[in-house]
Amino acid sequence: MPPKFNVIVAACENKGIGIKGDLPWRLKKEMAHFTKMTSLTTNNDRKNAVIMGRLTWESIPSKFKPLKGRLNVIISKTLKETNYDNAVIFDSLNNAVHKLAQPPYTSNIENFWIIGGASLYKEAVLSDLCHRIYLTKINKSFECDTFFPDIPPTFVEVRDNEVPTDVQEENGLTYEFKVYERNS
Repeated sequence: MPPKFNVIVAACENKGIGIKGDLPWRLKKEMAHFTKMTSLTTNNDRKNAVIMGRLTWESIPSKFKPLKGRLNVIISKTLKETNYDNAVIFDSLNNAVHKLAQPPYTSNIENFWIIGGASLYKEAVLSDLCHRIYLTKINKSFECDTFFPDIPPTFVEVRDNEVPTDVQEENGLTYEFKVYERNS
């Protein structure tokens, strides 16, 4: 059985997540939350995998590639190799989760996080393997050309003790962390 995975995303009121391959906002505390959640493990000998599409991979500034302390998994039908030690490429989300459920990955990967982009998010939230959606809801609309899909009605809002419940404020914006779990 392939492992379940979580989705993590920041979206504004109009469900926008990006514009021209970049984020429409700069929120350091929100980015720190992303790093914490996608890095947190219960076993210090393990790390998490962050699964992303090729365009998301290409949007990460070189100085941050690969995302530190996590296995970077790139989904691409065109990209065949990467020059980074902590990054692997698969041609589909399905192949990635099945391969990551086998050795050598099973011995050192704890959690799987889908981190974008739009087409991967759409596929992920519809998958039975999607356990939770961690949404940063930014309380403003931005001009965007990339959007997060509707959260399916099979998900219900839940609490996660690692996620603050109060409204956050940064750079004149307010945002909230929401967690949705598949109700099965």
